[in-house]
Amino acid sequence: MRYAWAMKLRPGEAEAYREKHDEIWPELVELIKSEGVQNFYIYRHGLTLFATYDRDTPPDRTSERPEIRQRWFEWMAPHMETNEDLSPVAEEVEEMFHLD
Repeated sequence: MRYAWAMKLRPGEAEAYREKHDEIWPELVELIKSEGVQNFYIYRHGLTLFATYDRDTPPDRTSERPEIRQRWFEWMAPHMETNEDLSPVAEEVEEMFHLD
């Protein structure tokens, strides 16, 4: 299954956002891969970020957020629009076309 969502950068924060992702924490990568995530991409158009990944099972939205993910959200919060818990404001996007 492919999942996709859109997020928003704060003005002037694109480079800092990119730099932090260029140095993504190995323990966060390990968590993401352990969740079955494959082909994770983030694209930018102006201040809009578009993210997508594939995984065999739906994400578990019922369990408590892992501490490493919360720390990442806190580290990234100055660069993007966030919710009260500092998770990114993310809106799911609908697939309109797919060609294999």
